Amino acid sequence: MTDVRPPLTPRAVPGPAAPEGTASPEGTAGPLGLRLLCGLAANPALPSGLVDRLIALNGSVDDPHDELLYDLSERTDLSPAQVRAIAAADEFAAGRMGRAGLLDPADVDPLGRPSVALAMLDEGFGPPEWARVLATHPERQVRWDLASRPGLPLDVQETLAADPDVEVVAELGLWTTEPELAARLATHPHAEVRMTTALNEAVPGVVLAALITGEGLAPALACLVCDQEEIPFTHDPYCQRPDCDLFANATCTGVHESAVHTTLERAARNPSTPPATAATLAGHPSMLIRCALAERSDLPQETYALLAADPMPGVRWDVAANSALGAPLIRGLAAGREVELLRALAVQPLVPLDVLADLARRVRLRPDPLPRIESATAAELAELAASPYPAVRKLAARSRALPPALLDALADDPDAVVANAVAPHPGLSEDRLRAMVARHGVQVHAQVAANQEAPYGLLEELARHEPPALRAWRAIAVHPNATQAALLPCLADHKAGPRAARHPALSGPVLVDLLTHASPAVAEAAAANPSLPRPAMEELIARADRGGAAD
Repeated sequence: MTDVRPPLTPRAVPGPAAPEGTASPEGTAGPLGLRLLCGLAANPALPSGLVDRLIALNGSVDDPHDELLYDLSERTDLSPAQVRAIAAADEFAAGRMGRAGLLDPADVDPLGRPSVALAMLDEGFGPPEWARVLATHPERQVRWDLASRPGLPLDVQETLAADPDVEVVAELGLWTTEPELAARLATHPHAEVRMTTALNEAVPGVVLAALITGEGLAPALACLVCDQEEIPFTHDPYCQRPDCDLFANATCTGVHESAVHTTLERAARNPSTPPATAATLAGHPSMLIRCALAERSDLPQETYALLAADPMPGVRWDVAANSALGAPLIRGLAAGREVELLRALAVQPLVPLDVLADLARRVRLRPDPLPRIESATAAELAELAASPYPAVRKLAARSRALPPALLDALADDPDAVVANAVAPHPGLSEDRLRAMVARHGVQVHAQVAANQEAPYGLLEELARHEPPALRAWRAIAVHPNATQAALLPCLADHKAGPRAARHPALSGPVLVDLLTHASPAVAEAAAANPSLPRPAMEELIARADRGGAAD
């Protein structure tokens, strides 16, 4: 395939090689032709008459997964007739439109198309009678899917609770919001039902406590392992049987070990479990159960301290990230040297500011917004910004509540890491942004380009820089101030290219040329661009009408 480039590009920008097996852009047969049509289907400016023509192409293009119809179903401007036509042609597209509330329930047969009915029930668009019909559907998968739907009538839930398939009952146990029914399922004789229901916050605390202590609870009579295998049995983790759906190492010797273990883990995590009962598991031999406990926010500080000294790193890291930790325990943990644990402490919303500053000096923190910085006062930010350490000043620079004077001071910082953190902030003048680029060069190009107030002239200069900064291209490709001159170089990058091809600043002639771009993703994005001229849209559909010109 030839890479046809717009003549306006300021320098030669090589495009990616065409993937093997891509059809010629001269026709619409093959993968590229289908992608162009899918791009058109997503184009918000596609006239209604051309939408009709795309719908009529069903079955005439090589579309084994009905991608075209599914993309059409995501449009927000479909007429009722178009909705019915798409729904009649493809069940997946019908389900998406049903979930969006576009289908008339009168046009849906719940028995003939249960997946569509389930999608509509999920969003409250289906009548309750559908649930009663599907609750006795002959296909187990349909009943299982129904059990997870919210707001089912109580009589439907009772029908599902009596289902002959235990996994349908277990799924209901996970989702029901009826406390009495949830309590009953949590004490079901089958361990699988108990295991899933242990996650349900509608289960009363006294019942969840019984799942942990066993007090007043009869032992389970069966589990999925002993339902299928002769016990004692431990499932081979490398089992190759195609019909086997047991988990790796699933075990039963008659007391349903695997199911009981998972039940304990889930009950430990469930916030409806009484804290005092949950805390008794802090010394449990299973790391997974201790990890589940470490995520709770209602335990005594003594329990968190015990878990913070756990021999397994995963437990310690989960505790360190728990927002319920008090300042003394945070300070104690911060004295250690475990990098992942220290990073987890940094996201604590109540971490003392001096501790956070010390953490920033000792470990490289993740770029996620830090809750403690977002809640910092102007005085606290000024204190951080006055630090002699760039990593600490960077903390202040990441705040989105910087006073103007402090914003400008951090933008003038001599260290690139600080400048990078502050560059995307609104309120920086063009002169300051240009000064940052002059001072730090390519190190700050991407973050300056990400500033939504960066002027088009600066974006054009950043786009033309040699060597190119790929991350800057990716920010420019979606920038509201980007011009065509700034966008053209971005087309050479595999990530920035498709984003740039969707930008409204591209002209019609350039978009027409991009329909033959070497990258199918860029070509598809160009077809989806609302600025694509209507004659080009009509020509793509006309080629498909003719069956696609094969090479």
